[in-house]
Amino acid sequence: MSSQMFSSRWGLMLAMLGMAVGTGNIWRFPRIAASNGGGSFLIAWVCFLLLWSVPLILTEFAMGKATRRGLVGSFAEIMGERFAWMGAWIAWVAAAIGFYYAVVMGWTLRFLVAAAFGQLENGRSAELWEEFSFSPAVLVFHFAAVGMAAIVVAGGVRGIERAARILMPSLVVLVIILAIRAVTLPGASAGLEFLFKPQWSELADYRIWLEALTQNAWDTGAGWGLILTYAVYSRAREDTNLNAFLLGFGNNSISLLSGIMVLCTIFSIMPNARAEIVGQSNEGLTFVWIPQLFNQMPGGSFFMVLFFLALVFAAWTSLVSIFELIMRVLVELGLPRRPTLAVLAPVVALLGVPSALSQPFFANQDFVWSVALMFSGLFFALAVMRYGVRRFREELINTPDQDLRIGKWWEWVIRLVMVEAIVLIVWWIWQVREEPLFGPAGLGNMATQWLIAAV
Repeated sequence: MSSQMFSSRWGLMLAMLGMAVGTGNIWRFPRIAASNGGGSFLIAWVCFLLLWSVPLILTEFAMGKATRRGLVGSFAEIMGERFAWMGAWIAWVAAAIGFYYAVVMGWTLRFLVAAAFGQLENGRSAELWEEFSFSPAVLVFHFAAVGMAAIVVAGGVRGIERAARILMPSLVVLVIILAIRAVTLPGASAGLEFLFKPQWSELADYRIWLEALTQNAWDTGAGWGLILTYAVYSRAREDTNLNAFLLGFGNNSISLLSGIMVLCTIFSIMPNARAEIVGQSNEGLTFVWIPQLFNQMPGGSFFMVLFFLALVFAAWTSLVSIFELIMRVLVELGLPRRPTLAVLAPVVALLGVPSALSQPFFANQDFVWSVALMFSGLFFALAVMRYGVRRFREELINTPDQDLRIGKWWEWVIRLVMVEAIVLIVWWIWQVREEPLFGPAGLGNMATQWLIAAV
């Protein structure tokens, strides 16, 4: 059994951070923060770290460590076998996100190569994005991304730990270097002021709070089932309560450093940059606009390579965790690990092909399963309700090996998570109420896919 466990807390936490820290921290957080008031958004974002992310992280750690089973088995044991479908739903949603997330990692690989060979200079990033995105050439890098994740997962939990020990410290160092470079640029103080100085009146806007909640649901990995999967491999006396707080705050620290890196660079070169940021998509900001900004700063070519290397590492570690989640479910069905992985990798690659070649299909999958992810958080909260909130905290969270004891506040907050999940689902559905019913963001399209997955 020891060969199937993380060797230390350090190894577990690096793997967990690798799972949590992804492209959402580096490319989505700066744009969402800039689009929703900067410092005002940060206040709401920190609130929901404690009101959504940490409670769900504690729940996942406790379920994985207590049951030593994957998502389906954990829900069957905690709630009863007739609720095992909830675990299967969560697993499917994470897998569905993984299919197109591998495409995103492929993009980062292509732009890392382009940055290393000077193909992004003189404003050529926009031209490259137009030529490359959703073309057959994407498939080469998409397949490479799937292969890189599969290689790591083939080594089991120790293979994941070895990769995390290299990739995560490297990622953190790269982000710190880029953040330090950004704050030393002329005029960077405007970016810092925008990011950290709240406009208190903006906190009356409910959209800021909903966007902050959504960002926490996306960038910490809470409620995805990924934390539960890695917790299965935690040591018997692991202090998972402390780990939950370390994971939440560590992940959000990377997001904050990324925000400093991007916003200070943007405000240094374009002092009135907020309107430009708001108008960008995640892809436009990352693959078109940021390279153009790097080209305007001293030593920009070098720092551009570091930026895309950090993106590759972030995407890689996150994709590995999704692979392991799927593998854990399949292995518990009685399938042998290595032969199953040999089949799983090509299947994931093939299921990602439509997203690689079609922008509308990619947008559709991103929307459908991002909203479905809110159900995943809801199901974890329901599992606690079914087990008994106080009983769950006393028996599964506050085990004898925990140095950090979780108080009754958690019992109230995990109930609040159910309300938050329902509010997010309703909000996202309301935003697309006028879209064509079976368009990429149509309610009929989304409901049909959800129904198929649920059945």
